[in-house]
Amino acid sequence: MLDPAPRRRRRVSRAGWTVLFFALVLGLDQATKHWILHGYDLPGRQSVALMPGLNFTMVWNHAITFGMLGGVGTAGRIIFSVVALGIVALLGVWAARTPHPWVAGALGAIMGGAVGNVIDRLQFGAVVDFVHLHAYGWSWPVFNLADAAIDCGVAVLIIDNLFDRDRG
Repeated sequence: MLDPAPRRRRRVSRAGWTVLFFALVLGLDQATKHWILHGYDLPGRQSVALMPGLNFTMVWNHAITFGMLGGVGTAGRIIFSVVALGIVALLGVWAARTPHPWVAGALGAIMGGAVGNVIDRLQFGAVVDFVHLHAYGWSWPVFNLADAAIDCGVAVLIIDNLFDRDRG
C-alpha cells in the first residue's frame, strides 16, 4: 500500500553545514597532524619525498600565514591564538546570518582550520606544517590540512562575492 503522506527530504540547515565542515576539517586536521608526529614520525625523518613535486617536510611554524609576523617571540602563540579565536567568533556570526549553504560550509571550513592551528599553538607553541609542494626550482611554503581548508574556504567566499548579483 502506498504511503498517503509524501516523504519530505530532510535538508541540512545552514548551521548544519557550518558545523559539519567545522567538525570535518578540525577532525581531519588534528588526525593528520597526530599521524605525522606520532605514527609516521616526521620530526625524526625531517623530509620524505613522496613523489616528484610532493614531500612531507617537518616545519614548526611559529608565525602566521607564510611565516609573517614571526618575530614576536613566545607571546606570539597567545596573541595569534586570541586573534584567531576572535575571528572564528565573528565568522560564526556571519555563518548564522548567511542565506547560502555553500557560504556556511566555507565559513565552517575556515573556522575548523583556524581552531586546528590554535590547538597546535597552545599544545606545541607552533603550528605543525608538513605538506611541501615544489617543482622546477619553485617551492610553495610548507602547509597543513587546516591551511588548505582556510584557503579553499576563502576562495569559495571570493567566488560567491563575485557571482552573487542579488546584493545591492
